[in-house]
Amino acid sequence: MTRPITAGVDGTEESLAALAWAAREAVRRGLPLRVVQAWRFEPYEAIDAADRDTQAGWVRDGLAEATRTVTSRHTDLEVSTDVLEGDPVDTLVAAAAEAELLVLGSRGHGPVVGFLLGSVGQQVIAETTRPVVLVRAGDEAAVEAAGREIVVGQQGDPEDSAATLEFAFETAAARGAAVRAVRAWTLPPVFAYSPGSMKLLDEAGGLEPYEKKALAAALQPWRERFPDVPVVEHIEMGSAGQVLLSVAARAQLMVVGRRARRTAVGARIGSVAHGVLHHADCPVAVVPHV
Repeated sequence: MTRPITAGVDGTEESLAALAWAAREAVRRGLPLRVVQAWRFEPYEAIDAADRDTQAGWVRDGLAEATRTVTSRHTDLEVSTDVLEGDPVDTLVAAAAEAELLVLGSRGHGPVVGFLLGSVGQQVIAETTRPVVLVRAGDEAAVEAAGREIVVGQQGDPEDSAATLEFAFETAAARGAAVRAVRAWTLPPVFAYSPGSMKLLDEAGGLEPYEKKALAAALQPWRERFPDVPVVEHIEMGSAGQVLLSVAARAQLMVVGRRARRTAVGARIGSVAHGVLHHADCPVAVVPHV
């Protein structure tokens, strides 16, 4: 079954930018585009006409207007639309499960990131098994054609970052772009080293060469699978979030992995993904670990 690229819209400027991004990506990948709007009936006593059918009509009209711009720009693109009534988190998670990827709008640069990322969006990212791309208002197609890179964060063993690297290389191949693979490292306390790890570090020639070898090993299968994609290996000392943000100006898309965890106050998406979503100016793809 062919999965569509799905854009979630809510009438905001950010979600319209996400819709435009999703349409361009669907064209590049040769996939259909699905546009969904999560909606819940809210009774308003002060508005006589605001019954369920009337509100649903407003939502459908707004969705049709938003989609009209996309269909006029991409006349050969297969586009479907759905107004889905229900809990926003459940609705968007269900839509993502049927999609190649889900695209949402994002404000960022504040205590709450857009498309309800502080509540709904964060839960969607944490709970879905599919990649989610967050797009800012003002995002333009010209940035994608300006030679900027697909920047991807790599951490841990190759298995931990396989899904993240696969997404980055597939996207770069579709766009004719280069991949900048970033691995950040820090100096852990001396007591964290076991005799076995100290032996490995000694054989590698030290911490930085060890990290370089680890990144090269993680990239090897993707270099072989995508031989035409140029790759820059970027090793830098520092926290992963800070290092990724330091190269964000190079990126047309930032790709990070996430290992969601649940706490007493709800789902959390991890500090690296959270920081990048708040502060990166480019679109950010959050890819769940397999």
